[in-house]
Amino acid sequence: MTAHQLILKQRAELLAVLCGGGSAEPLDCVLDLLLACEVLVWEDYLSIRVVEKPLCSNVRQLFDVVYDKGEDACSLLLAAMNQVLPEEQKAGLCFGKECAVLGKNRPDTATLTLLADRPVLVRKLRDNIDGALNALLTTGCFTIKDCDAVQLPVYTPSQQVRRLLDQVRFKGETAAKTLLQYLEQTETTRPNPEDKENHLSLHTQKHKYCLLYQKKLRSSVAAQSHSLSTYGGTGRFSLDDIYTDGLLEVMDGSGETLTLGLEDVVGPLGTLNEDADTVLVSGEAGSGKSTLLQRLHLLWAREALLTNTFLLFPFSCRKLNSEHRELSLKELLFLHCCWPDRSQDEVFQFILDHPNLALFTFDGLDEFKQGFTDEERHCCPTKQVPIPILLFNLLQGTLMKGVMKVATSRPQAVGPSLKHYLRKEVLLKGFSPGGIDCYVKKHHSDPAMARRVIESLQANTVLLSLCHIPVFCWIVTKCHQELLGGQDVIPQTITDVSLLVLQHFFQRKSPQPQGVLGKAWLEEHLDTVLKLGQLALEGLEASCYVFSGYELQRNGLTEQDVSLGFLIYCNDLSVTDCKRYEFLHITLQCFFAALYVVLNRNSDRSAVSRLFQPQYRQLSGLSQRCLGHCIDSSVEEVESHVTETPNLQITAQFVSGLLSQRHHNLLLECCPTAVRERKVKQVVKSLSKGMQRHFKSIPRPVEGEKKSMHAMPSFVWLIKCIYEMQDNSIAQDTMAKLDVEHLKLTYCNIGPVECTALSYVLKYLRNPVGLQLDNNSVGDVGAEQLLPCLHICHSLYLRNNNISDEGIRKLLEKGMKCESFQKIALFNNNLTDACTQHFALLLKSKQNFLSLRLGNNNITSQGAEQLAEGLSYNQSLQFLGLWGNKIGDRGAEALAAALKNSTTLIWLSLVDNGVGSAGACALAKLISQSKTLEQLWLNKNCISREGVECLIEALKMNSSVKEVWLRGNNLSPEEEEELSKQESRLTF
Repeated sequence: MTAHQLILKQRAELLAVLCGGGSAEPLDCVLDLLLACEVLVWEDYLSIRVVEKPLCSNVRQLFDVVYDKGEDACSLLLAAMNQVLPEEQKAGLCFGKECAVLGKNRPDTATLTLLADRPVLVRKLRDNIDGALNALLTTGCFTIKDCDAVQLPVYTPSQQVRRLLDQVRFKGETAAKTLLQYLEQTETTRPNPEDKENHLSLHTQKHKYCLLYQKKLRSSVAAQSHSLSTYGGTGRFSLDDIYTDGLLEVMDGSGETLTLGLEDVVGPLGTLNEDADTVLVSGEAGSGKSTLLQRLHLLWAREALLTNTFLLFPFSCRKLNSEHRELSLKELLFLHCCWPDRSQDEVFQFILDHPNLALFTFDGLDEFKQGFTDEERHCCPTKQVPIPILLFNLLQGTLMKGVMKVATSRPQAVGPSLKHYLRKEVLLKGFSPGGIDCYVKKHHSDPAMARRVIESLQANTVLLSLCHIPVFCWIVTKCHQELLGGQDVIPQTITDVSLLVLQHFFQRKSPQPQGVLGKAWLEEHLDTVLKLGQLALEGLEASCYVFSGYELQRNGLTEQDVSLGFLIYCNDLSVTDCKRYEFLHITLQCFFAALYVVLNRNSDRSAVSRLFQPQYRQLSGLSQRCLGHCIDSSVEEVESHVTETPNLQITAQFVSGLLSQRHHNLLLECCPTAVRERKVKQVVKSLSKGMQRHFKSIPRPVEGEKKSMHAMPSFVWLIKCIYEMQDNSIAQDTMAKLDVEHLKLTYCNIGPVECTALSYVLKYLRNPVGLQLDNNSVGDVGAEQLLPCLHICHSLYLRNNNISDEGIRKLLEKGMKCESFQKIALFNNNLTDACTQHFALLLKSKQNFLSLRLGNNNITSQGAEQLAEGLSYNQSLQFLGLWGNKIGDRGAEALAAALKNSTTLIWLSLVDNGVGSAGACALAKLISQSKTLEQLWLNKNCISREGVECLIEALKMNSSVKEVWLRGNNLSPEEEEELSKQESRLTF
């Protein structure tokens, strides 16, 4: 088999081994070898090693570039990978019978020597980078700024060397000679590269006790991170076996969304504030934030990631909550993470001297009792202060400036005062559809069982949408027997799924044969449920998520209750002899709190309605009553209670679901009908009032504009509560009061779950509405969940939502049957030519369709030709946007031919599409014939003078065109000035 064929056949496997560890080092080593043997030129290297792109994208680009270079290049690529990869990763891979020898021609200049000897130079300089920089600085080849750019703490030592080599190469021959001469002078005194200590920085070598401490810390972190226990109190999994990547995104400075890999969390990608040190990983409850940090910790402990981080200190805000002592920074690090066996002062001084070599992680910032405040400054590392002051000054950088911090939190729990101090905010959006399949397969060792679970999910898209949240994916996977065994009620809501796990845990402990539970299973276990519920509710009221044995005993919980598995033993890292417990997951704590609110006959009559109160509304006399503490009583305390709100909202969702008619029979014997009906009325009344507050806040429309409502996240929460109740009449009554033409829900963390709830409620709107869901996480599953409300949408905006051709196919199949559906915007998704046939069919069949915007996708000339076929039959389209695709001249010619007879087209955008003069000339014919076209956008293309002159001639025959935009084409400033004088409607 040829090298070409081997790369094609093994592409997925080769990609996996180069990306598997999450580190870019294997790829960089392969690139070094290919540069050295001249398989790659410098321009190839720059196109492959793009820091802003995920590691897997760079590896794919390498394969594409080398594949196009022919058989010899492919053979050398395989040889390079064979040399770089460790033996255990090469199992099952074939690198060719006669791999080419990686040779190179000796260069005649110093700059070329840097490329030819790059693999050797990386090894030689890794332990001598400080000396090399000093030599370059002394001779004037480098400035202080150049040195700082090389030694950024986000880079590993090897990456720093490569940046150094790149910088020196750009500086020219003198700098290259200086570097090579320095290496010759130090060759005889260079330390043995096989000695592990020599791989550390020169500063680190002086601190042998720090090396011992690092070894102990790595061992401690590895032991804590090895098993995934976040959702698994009844069975621990190896993190390696079960970990599945979630979707990670970050917003760059221009507002574009970038996809990240795990290695990019603390990397430069997406940095907005370079002076800040804190990276926030935000995501909804159950999205996998804690597991992501755990994976990060484990990879650091194994030296597979964050290799430039010498010491990593993991903290749990949940456990810091229970720390009532005042501590210094030194005590915080050593008591809560790992105690040095000797020379504590020397180790701590090393940390103070080298903050750039340390990383602090804080899991669950939203679970911290006190909100962030920057009022009390603290910068002394040895002074004892309360934990909140210590933590907040670490995050804002007043204390230990230069230490990189990674904190996790739910989005709405972080106020603006903390966001001032963020380096960047990374959004964790749960599992992709492929991630769900991967997780299920990892969870089940039996492939047949995994296949059955996946098939059952695909048959129930509502349940599939819930599984995008990892905690619910775990529940569904764990409770597969109940799910596949056929339930009376197919799970549709988070309440349904949570009842499923409740039933599963009771069934597992049932003394009856085969763990059979009767229909009154909840009543049989009511006492345990109420005791757990009271503990859960009291914990939420006090922002307490870790409980002592005394607190369990005070609530009447026995060892038998604990053995059910809802509570798990908590490994408290602080110095204490007291056993501590926590709920399997915060959502489970909220669920038990909701059960207590619904089932406790002695609860405060207003306990239900207070769950739905505005977040900071003042109510007197509630401070000591159920949930009363969560309603703020002073303006100064507003931010201190932000953390409780998400948990109360989840609890309110569960209360809504438990009071649904579908669970009436289950709760019948546990909750008297009269009590239940009273609580249902309270929930309905609260939801109605909450919606009315939103509706009243809708401003009057500006003259000439549509009446629109920009919904807040709390509006989405209310919608989800209505969905949990599964009562059509409530949804219908609520929407009867909403009278807007445009509903805007941008940046509201709308995923498949939220789409299900929105669709359930919005389908009852009285009049068609424009639904704007830009910059969310709708995806293909979410797009399918929107189908029931598509008939009431005259416009649908889904920019930047990770939607592919398959999601659009289902959406358009329904859209063709909806008379009101007239506009769609899909900028920045994952669409290819495969989607254009569906749009062509839509344009053929809907002669009232007005606007189609498909910018920044992956549509080529082939897709444009398919689209043109539909356009040739359409006599209604007014706006067509294909900005940022790859249609080229051929695509532009096809579109121009299809649109020349259009009697409705007003606006056409083909910006950044590789259109040249041939395409411009074709569009000129469109201009000369169109009686309706007003604007044509052709910026960032390849149009030369010839094409512009064609456009000018066409404009002479058409006075209705107002503007033709031509910025960023193949024209000199002199040509632009000359041509703009000939035609004032051209904009350069």
